[in-house]
Amino acid sequence: MYPIAQSEYALIEEELSVMSMRMKSSLSSFNLFTISSRSYPDPDHPNNRKEIVVKLLSQDPGNYNDAPTEGIRRVLEIVTGEKIPRNSILETEKIDYIRLSTTVATNALLERKGHKHALLITRGFKDVLLIGNQSRPKIFDLNIRRPPPLYSTVVEVDERVTLVGYTSDPQAEQHAVQFDQEGKVTKPYSGKGWDGEGNAEGPGTIVRGISGEAVRILKRPDGDVIRQDLQKLYEDGYRSLAIVFAHSYTFPEHERVVGELARSIGFTHVSESAQLLPMIKMVPRGVSSTADAYLTPILRDYLDGFFRGFDSKLQAGHVSGPRVEFMGSDGGLVDLNNFSGLKSILSGPAGGVVGYALTSWDAKKKIPIIGLDVGGTSTDVSRFDGRYEVVYETTTAGVTIQSPQLDINTVAAGGGSCLTFRNGLFLAGPESAGAQPGPACYRKGGPLAVTDANLTLGRLIPDYFPKIFGKSEKEPLDVAASRVAFQRLAEEINASHDGELSLDEIVYGFIKVANETMCRPIRALTEARGYATSKHILASFGGAGGQHACEIASLLGIKTILIHRYSSILSAYGLALADRVYELQEPCSTFYNVNNKASLIERLDKLTNDVTIELKKQGFDSKRIHVERMLNMRFEGTDTALMILAELDGREDFEAAFYKAYKSEFGFVLDTKSIIVDDIKVRGIGKTFDDLGESVYTEVDNLSVNPVDKSKADSTYSVYFEHVGRVNDTPVFLLDGLSVGDSLEGPAMIIDQTQTIVLVPGARALLTSKHLYITLH
Repeated sequence: MYPIAQSEYALIEEELSVMSMRMKSSLSSFNLFTISSRSYPDPDHPNNRKEIVVKLLSQDPGNYNDAPTEGIRRVLEIVTGEKIPRNSILETEKIDYIRLSTTVATNALLERKGHKHALLITRGFKDVLLIGNQSRPKIFDLNIRRPPPLYSTVVEVDERVTLVGYTSDPQAEQHAVQFDQEGKVTKPYSGKGWDGEGNAEGPGTIVRGISGEAVRILKRPDGDVIRQDLQKLYEDGYRSLAIVFAHSYTFPEHERVVGELARSIGFTHVSESAQLLPMIKMVPRGVSSTADAYLTPILRDYLDGFFRGFDSKLQAGHVSGPRVEFMGSDGGLVDLNNFSGLKSILSGPAGGVVGYALTSWDAKKKIPIIGLDVGGTSTDVSRFDGRYEVVYETTTAGVTIQSPQLDINTVAAGGGSCLTFRNGLFLAGPESAGAQPGPACYRKGGPLAVTDANLTLGRLIPDYFPKIFGKSEKEPLDVAASRVAFQRLAEEINASHDGELSLDEIVYGFIKVANETMCRPIRALTEARGYATSKHILASFGGAGGQHACEIASLLGIKTILIHRYSSILSAYGLALADRVYELQEPCSTFYNVNNKASLIERLDKLTNDVTIELKKQGFDSKRIHVERMLNMRFEGTDTALMILAELDGREDFEAAFYKAYKSEFGFVLDTKSIIVDDIKVRGIGKTFDDLGESVYTEVDNLSVNPVDKSKADSTYSVYFEHVGRVNDTPVFLLDGLSVGDSLEGPAMIIDQTQTIVLVPGARALLTSKHLYITLH
């Protein structure tokens, strides 16, 4: 059986068995490249493993329809030794699973190329998502351009529910409606507004919501009227809907009724806000639902095209047969039924975060790590300190989304970022050359990009780079094209300045601008939050990470850099290591006190049991299931809740954990305020691996170091470095030719099949079993 992983940032993590051999492979597809890698037992040496890495352009319609599928086809050809025609249906009988992450939904959101959909909302709230939350991130901008809403039209539904009582009542618990076990009212509301008659402030049926709050139903939706409205939308060509009703987080029945009616008419995608995200706050919940209705159909179309490249067994996804697992934005794997546009917004970079976190963290030393993922069009930065840093509300392309995502900061600077000179300034990005036409050196008439700068400075060597460029897809990088374009730009720059800069100085000036741009999000994740940047380790990955890592670390005062052997395909490698997750969440709206603590634990226990049962159905035994229990807590009178995971030191003290997290986040605590629990959440994790072995730091401490003389280099090359200029005899080492314990001094270049690592003067690299361990002096 073969497992395969893939992404767009795509990853395919596969295990394949050919003739009794067991194989593991990963495929990663980025904006510029798709990379497929696989390891499998060496038939001649059963204790050793062989590696296969295939690198191809992520977009090349003249040669193949889908890059991830093409990557799998090429790997299968190599492994099986059989010729498989391009664009043919791939048999999955030898495939165990495919793991995939994709930026399809992300790109659709950034480019506003999602699916046309309609918004169904409670009457009177037609413009609530357009009004938003009144935040003004650019308060001094004289020409604010607010992004248009994602939905194309709005239909108001004449339904209404409201909550009994009011949130600022100092005696809310005493005045609240009381229910028995079956949900029947045993004590009416007795606070302000109650007229002494009935169970609440006015007429309407009183029911208990999921959160425990008393809900008063003022108006139920009229099925006949809604059917007419839906039928008109259907005739107008709408096939996707977002349904957002007031208070549906605790009373979702009305959304369910309308959703079922829409599906019966023929709508192919319906996003019910309460089912998608059962959390308080109508605006972020509503915007998230419209984002899901906007993106999921696009994602499904892409996945349908992907599945068409394989036989029908793959999409069926049985536990005992071939299946596809998807990387979610929170760093966990989900199955096809639980994957949606909303969960895939950070699907691509999430694999890389998982990869560096699991391979770089040492639970004993506890040194925090900064992940630097330099890709083709952007750089993604994240931080790991023993736990994935997750945020529950983010803004992407002007759209505020409420959904758990890894805290990844992105800046538009990468290998494909366009280099320009405007108004006397060197600029790197935000425009990108993309895969088509690509940078100037790709032989397709593209603009100057960061890749061209590295090539011109000698930091990329065409002889060691895959020959996959030009119309024939078989030509090397074009150094001459990059150099000619820079010479034209240099004439313009020197004409506008006193004195004359050399070509190398100008080209390196663009590299410095790109490096500084990449440093900004790192400072935002560290210094802006009270962490000393210099006390971190830099884990560099991505196709272009090795070319910039040393200089970025130097700018930030970081002394240690980790570059994994598979750093250029770490998103794919991270998919191979990632765990399957399944989580359940319910609204709560309960005070956290002695009286309510037992009921909260009881609800957590129920969700824990449900999550565990589901993961067991997916094939995990109890020993491989880990559970995280969380409460979304805030102080009474505030609207900022924090998702709290209690320290498991023999007891679950959520209150102490909340105070600690709140003090860390805001610098103070509100001791006189009561604590309210807005949501309860349980996240189940099905572990892929029990143990990943000793950490790289332990290995370094015990390693016998062997200095490598420059005479053992594979070749030499002329490379430009800051402060020292051109070093014409810079040694070029092949990573595969080095042994564990080998030590190199900069300046030097280290190259393997998928990456080039620049070792600057004053840097020292030590090769471990899985990393290059670089220290700066």
